[in-house]
Amino acid sequence: MTDQTPPVDEMQYERLAHEALRGVIRSALEHVLAEGLPGAHHFYITFKTRAAGVSIPPDMLAKYPDEMTVVLQHQYEDLQVEADRFSVKLRFGGVPRTLAMPYSAVTRFYDPSVQFLLQFDEPEIVEAVEEAPPEDPTPGSDGPKVVSLDQFRKK
Repeated sequence: MTDQTPPVDEMQYERLAHEALRGVIRSALEHVLAEGLPGAHHFYITFKTRAAGVSIPPDMLAKYPDEMTVVLQHQYEDLQVEADRFSVKLRFGGVPRTLAMPYSAVTRFYDPSVQFLLQFDEPEIVEAVEEAPPEDPTPGSDGPKVVSLDQFRKK
């Protein structure tokens, strides 16, 4: 028996392949940006909400602390496609919200119209920033905090 150590992949082919496949997402979004969604095509894009470079409103991060799936189909606005990231404005409960993320945050890209699926390893997660507790919490209240402006008015 000989002791054979596996060769070291100094080219990092696995990483290169994932980057190339993420380029498919970018190309698909560039196509949509230039010509719109053709036929029945639409995208389900799943991403890690705490991955480096992800930008979503704080209330959405609270609602989706790990992962979120968005659909690009009929109602989206301001799609912007860059070399390493994209952003889009979607409506949640009728309220427009802008989401931005690097392609590296995407874990799944699915176009159900043609059963096309790309699945990726999970990205590195950014540590959550601790928020300071409210100064005057109301016991038993889980609703929004209200600050009275009276304390700031000149008397």
